[in-house]
Amino acid sequence: MPEGDTVWQTARRLHTALAGRVLTRSDLRVPKYATADLTGRTVLDVTPRGKHLLTRIEGGLTLHSHLRMDGSWKVYAPGERWSGGPGHQIRVILGTAERTAVGYRLPVLELLRTTDEDRAVGHLGPDLLGPDWDLDRALANLLRDPARPLGEALLDQRNLAGIGNVYKSELCFLLRATPWLPIGDLPAAHAAQLPALAKKLLEANRDRPARSTTGRRDQNLYVYGRAPRPCLRCRTSIRSANQGDGSRDRPTYWCPACQSGPSPQPGPTP
Repeated sequence: MPEGDTVWQTARRLHTALAGRVLTRSDLRVPKYATADLTGRTVLDVTPRGKHLLTRIEGGLTLHSHLRMDGSWKVYAPGERWSGGPGHQIRVILGTAERTAVGYRLPVLELLRTTDEDRAVGHLGPDLLGPDWDLDRALANLLRDPARPLGEALLDQRNLAGIGNVYKSELCFLLRATPWLPIGDLPAAHAAQLPALAKKLLEANRDRPARSTTGRRDQNLYVYGRAPRPCLRCRTSIRSANQGDGSRDRPTYWCPACQSGPSPQPGPTP
C-alpha cells in the first residue's frame, strides 16, 4: 500500500531517471491534458510531499500525481518490456533518451503551474519525510480535536502527511491503543511521543524494499493485515500471511484449499 515511505522511494527513482534530462516523449492520457506537449522541456526535479508526487518541469510547470491504493510509477530502460499493467491502465508517459517513466492507474494526475502547487498540497500538515517537518505543529494538529478517534486523526493528512492504514495500525499497536480511542484520552506521555514515533518508523523504511515495523526477520508487521476474514470463495475464516516476506504482508483473500484445489461453489455474500 503506497504510504509516505513508498512515495519517497518512487520520487527518488523518478528523480534519478528524469531530473536534468530533456523529455523526448510526453503522453498525458487524461482528457483534460491530452493535448499538452512537454517534449523539449527539461525535468528539474521530482519531489515527494506526503503521499503526493510533484514532478517539476522547465517552464514553470508541475505534474502532480497521487498513487492512492493502486497507482504506481515504473521506470524502464530503452528496449525493456513494460510490465506495470495493460496499456489501457497507463495514464502518463515521460521519456528521455536514457529512461522512460510510465504512470499506471494514477487516480490523480494534473498539470499545474509550479506557482500553484499549494492548490494541490497546501492543505497538508508537516511531512514526516520532508524538510518542513515540525514535531510540535504535528502534535498540536493531532490534538486539535480531542474527541476524534486516534486512527482518524493519524490518517488525516492535514495533521501530518505520510501515514496510511499500515502505519496507522502499527502505531496504534505500539502505543497499546485502539484506533477508536478518542485521541484526547491517550495518555499524555504516549501522545507526546506519537509524532516522533511515526517519523522514526517512516524514516526506518524509506530505503527498504520490504517495509518492517518490528525489527524482526520472521515478521515484518505487528498487526496490519492479520485480522481474520472470510475466504472470498468458500467463506472459511482465514488470516493474512505475515511471515517476514514483504510480499506476504498483505491481505490474503482465499484460503489454502481454494488457492491449491478446484474452485468450490462460492458461499453466500455476507
